[in-house]
Amino acid sequence: MTHFDDLETRSAATRDADQTTALLAQIARVDAQAGSCLQGGDQVASLADLPKLPVLRKSDLTKWQKEQPPFGGMVVTNASHVFQSPGPIYEPGGNAHDWWRFGRFLTACGIGADDIIQNCFGYHLTPAGTMFENGARAVGATVLPAGTGQTELQAQAAHDLGCTAYAGTPDYLKIILEKADEMGLPLKFTKAAVSGGALFPSLRDYYAERGITCLQCYATADLGHIAYETTVGEGMIVDEGVIVEIVTPGTGDPVPIGEVGEVVVTSLNPDYPLIRFATGDLSAVMAGDSPCGRTNMRIKGWMGRADQTTKIKGMFVRPEQVAALVAKHAGMTRARVIADRKGEADVMIVHCEGEGLDAAAIAASLPAVLKLNGEVIVVSDNTIPRDGVVIEDLRTYDT
Repeated sequence: MTHFDDLETRSAATRDADQTTALLAQIARVDAQAGSCLQGGDQVASLADLPKLPVLRKSDLTKWQKEQPPFGGMVVTNASHVFQSPGPIYEPGGNAHDWWRFGRFLTACGIGADDIIQNCFGYHLTPAGTMFENGARAVGATVLPAGTGQTELQAQAAHDLGCTAYAGTPDYLKIILEKADEMGLPLKFTKAAVSGGALFPSLRDYYAERGITCLQCYATADLGHIAYETTVGEGMIVDEGVIVEIVTPGTGDPVPIGEVGEVVVTSLNPDYPLIRFATGDLSAVMAGDSPCGRTNMRIKGWMGRADQTTKIKGMFVRPEQVAALVAKHAGMTRARVIADRKGEADVMIVHCEGEGLDAAAIAASLPAVLKLNGEVIVVSDNTIPRDGVVIEDLRTYDT
């Protein structure tokens, strides 16, 4: 099986040593910057020390960028592009070899120098189109910068140029194929690299029936490529250029292997160091190595949103507040806030796990911590599901 480089098959010890060196270099770059907001960098000597550092959130970037445009005083070097995401948040981009690290994913898809990729990711303001084009150059493929829309022209170009690979959202390739069928145009797609939406099993099966191998990756505008599927094995393999942690939402505390939590990523790209950046997405670590021969950690892919901020009785309750409630009461190990209705009114119920908990004392603290009164129920250990949910909304509005 073809690999992009030897990093994919490193031993755990070698990867740990290499990433520790890269991490310490990133911390030094950030610490050397005037006005650095990173606290605790001097406490980090290994990857195991990462949880000693604060979590960086998108809300932090938004605030900093308003105060100090365009990048909020972050370390940025060798930027060739600037992109905009909702917020707005501005992200730098580079055009050096595989700057976004998508070459690894395209190689796993079997895409290489003999392929013409119809790149249907957006090129305007957002970085996805440029990300995949940069990855295509890394593997030597030719790119048709198709962008989105104008489906008839997309189908015609795919036919005329003999495009063999597709890059874009999971559903748009089906639209192109169906339009080509209507126009009587045979297409040559055999590979698809998708992201930016859900790849449902039925859609993957549809492509397989048409002779197209479709794989998905996980990426963000801030971080670039994070993890990817291969043709062998389950889950997604973490990219070699990042360090991924799964933490309890609203905190920076790692969860056990297999437990669902928020994806926190440290980028090892020296041009734009992001240390412990919270993606707002949920996933879980999978035990063991992939049978494809790649040795890095695997995650289960996207499993929902970690930002479960919910309005109850007109007040927003955030995961960070739930984490503060757990930290406030000795012996409490876990809590889940449940929003429900009683008649026409909102009610808040808080389930708490731990040793020696006093429900009345916890209830008395709710107005200060969660800004609301509510009912507290102390539950047995392992009663609260380990699914990454800390705020659950049971309210329905159809009755």
